[in-house]
Amino acid sequence: MAGYRFTDYFENEVLRKRSYLKKEWCTRVLDNPLRSEPQEGNRHRFWGQIPELEGRYLRVITLEDKVTIHNAFPDRRFKP
Repeated sequence: MAGYRFTDYFENEVLRKRSYLKKEWCTRVLDNPLRSEPQEGNRHRFWGQIPELEGRYLRVITLEDKVTIHNAFPDRRFKP
C-alpha cells in the first residue's frame, strides 16, 4: 500500500460501517481500474472487480491527487 493514503473519514467512518472492506482491495482497484472518471468536488471514481467480494465491483473514491482514498463501497449498478 506504499504511496496511498486514507482520509480520516475513510479510517473512522467507512471502515467502521463496512468492516468487511480491506484497504488492499481499494489499492488494488487504484492500481488496475476497469474504469475511472472525474467526479464533482475534485474527486475521482475508480472501479474494479474484487473476487473476494464474490466477484462484485468495488467503487473507490479518491481526492484530487488520486492517491488519497476517501470512500469505497460495492457498486451494484456498475456495468463493465
